[in-house]
Amino acid sequence: MGYVRGLRCRACGAEFPAVQLAVCESCFGPLEVTYELSAVRDSFRRADLAERPRDLWRYRELLPVLDESARVDLAVGCTPLRRAADLGEALDVREIWVKDDTVNPTYSFKDRPVAVAVAKAREWDLPAIGCASTGNLAAATAAAAAKAHLPCYVFAPASLEPAKLLVPRIFGATVVPIEGTYDDANRIALLTADRRGWGFVNINLRPYYAEGSKTLLFETWEQLGFELPDVIVVPLGSGLLLTSLEKGFRELRELGEVADPPRLVGTQAAGCAPIVQGFESPDGRPKPVRRPETVAESLAIGDPGSGFEAIQAMRATRGFADAPNDPDILDGVRLLARAEGVFTEPAGGTTVATLRRAREDGRIDRDERVVLLITGSGLKTPAVWRDAFQPLAPVPPNSAAVDAYLGGLHHG
Repeated sequence: MGYVRGLRCRACGAEFPAVQLAVCESCFGPLEVTYELSAVRDSFRRADLAERPRDLWRYRELLPVLDESARVDLAVGCTPLRRAADLGEALDVREIWVKDDTVNPTYSFKDRPVAVAVAKAREWDLPAIGCASTGNLAAATAAAAAKAHLPCYVFAPASLEPAKLLVPRIFGATVVPIEGTYDDANRIALLTADRRGWGFVNINLRPYYAEGSKTLLFETWEQLGFELPDVIVVPLGSGLLLTSLEKGFRELRELGEVADPPRLVGTQAAGCAPIVQGFESPDGRPKPVRRPETVAESLAIGDPGSGFEAIQAMRATRGFADAPNDPDILDGVRLLARAEGVFTEPAGGTTVATLRRAREDGRIDRDERVVLLITGSGLKTPAVWRDAFQPLAPVPPNSAAVDAYLGGLHHG
């Protein structure tokens, strides 16, 4: 079994073997993978990391894949951590770092959890894989399935912009466009996976899938010289990414590598903010949104599967939750692009917008070391900008026409 001990329920603490189990059989709570950390401590050494391959499998002792031959090699992970000095000057923050996952194989952080989930599907000889998705996960799952030579089925809202439904088809996936919201697509995907015995990465493989996301925290820790920042600002969709980061911190702490957690700050669009509303409520439970309305499609999950756990994680690390509106999110996208040359989808714009808002009201101090997670490329969401930029009129190919064109431009 390698270093994996089993599965443990986050709600009631019940323990299970490391089998294909999505929820606790005792209370239906969420499950997480546990490890024999005393054994991990003997082989997981800082000095050894420098000699390992530059992908997420460098943290193999803390990932639940036992058979190395089951891995799908798409060179996932080890993405840049960029010092964002100009953005820091614009937002009055001494030290900002941008964790840039736009350079993963399908241009989002979703390649990380998918790499782990697909490897588990191969270990268990599952006949097909799939997902419910708002776009990024569809591309990541379809690409990994193509490399693994497995059939792939993507359930997604039919209303997604066409490019997000096209990309998985290019990889050979079957796309099922569901009339309704992401939550409708997720519900029917769950039923289909159960009935057909398929492995859906974010549904019946979810505990293993979640493990890939925590490698963002491990990489940040390693890239900052084996230190954690003061604050990490994390986009919130289902809440699983933030929850996974907190789990990664707990594991590093138990290994004796770190002491204090970074403050985990969750951000989602005001037009779909069930986790933020839950964070602000006395019971600490997400408040489902029936009809999400936001340009941040990748975060538009009205009933987040890991929302409660994300709220617990933010509270445990003295973080907070924030919900900027769409204009602020798009301003955040522009600012990051023009200050640092990084083009993010709106999900990344929420991190910039939240940092700006938190500096203005004092929730984040200017001397804190801040990491922004940029989880997906802006090249995947061109329709967002259709109304912001007018079509360009052709210019005759002569110097006088070009001079006239340039003279008439408004620069800003």
